[in-house]
Amino acid sequence: MKNSDRVQPGDPGVRKLSDFLCFAIYSANLALNKAYKPLLEELGLTYTQYIAIIALWEEDEQTVSSLGEKLFLESNTLTPILKKLEAMGYVRRRRDSQDERQVRVALTEAGHRLRQSAIGRGVIEQTGLAPEAVPAVQQQIVKIRNNLIDAVKGKGPA
Repeated sequence: MKNSDRVQPGDPGVRKLSDFLCFAIYSANLALNKAYKPLLEELGLTYTQYIAIIALWEEDEQTVSSLGEKLFLESNTLTPILKKLEAMGYVRRRRDSQDERQVRVALTEAGHRLRQSAIGRGVIEQTGLAPEAVPAVQQQIVKIRNNLIDAVKGKGPA
């Protein structure tokens, strides 16, 4: 590569890392994980374990496949998470009585009690967003996610 082919700082048309939407989302995700770290450490959970528990607080007794769809996790990623939560005493897994191919996941009493430890301990306040602005920001992020999923599937943006 010749020196004349190299990008120089300040060259017109050269985008900085901070100009990329993907980097803004990536770095915001890293910052959110850091903000959640104290709560997660206190609860003894990883972030993926925490969101699995939240999904079960929302709807208990669901199949592994439906839980995986909600969390955007494949079964081979979700199963070890659920096994660990089961070993910790927060969930129980059992075969569906109507369809033994399906595994159902439910919270134990300890899993339900965990909610009391986590309530009111979120990090939304740390974002600096006004409470009334949070739903609109979240909707835009969900729209980006869904459009990207559709684009990968070849459907194009919604």
